[in-house]
Amino acid sequence: QVQLVESGGGLVQAGGSLTLSCAASGRTFTNYVMAWFRQAPGKERDFVAAISWSGGTTWYATSVKGRFTISRDNAKNTVYLLMNSLKPEDTAIYYCATANPAVKRAVVDGTLYDYWGQGTQVTVSS
Repeated sequence: QVQLVESGGGLVQAGGSLTLSCAASGRTFTNYVMAWFRQAPGKERDFVAAISWSGGTTWYATSVKGRFTISRDNAKNTVYLLMNSLKPEDTAIYYCATANPAVKRAVVDGTLYDYWGQGTQVTVSS
């Protein structure tokens, strides 16, 4: 059974930092793209960042570019999201997801992802 388990969420003041982790298990994820999405209350789920299997290619939403960094450790089947300079508008439930390499043509499209975690809450106070 495939599982994606997020951790690292919490409450932080504006300008602070958090690092989210997502550990994947249950199958081989060779060549899979891993990504982070988020959903704020009353809003649709939005793409945040994605990373290729090798880590050589990353994609970011405009709203987080320069503040967030996605990385992965394939030996641990884990993807990370380092979030700096957090803003109140970053408050959301953050989900990790993974998909086969075909997703590279549209990494922002959540419907293309095969597996999802349960999410971790990030709250940024002003």
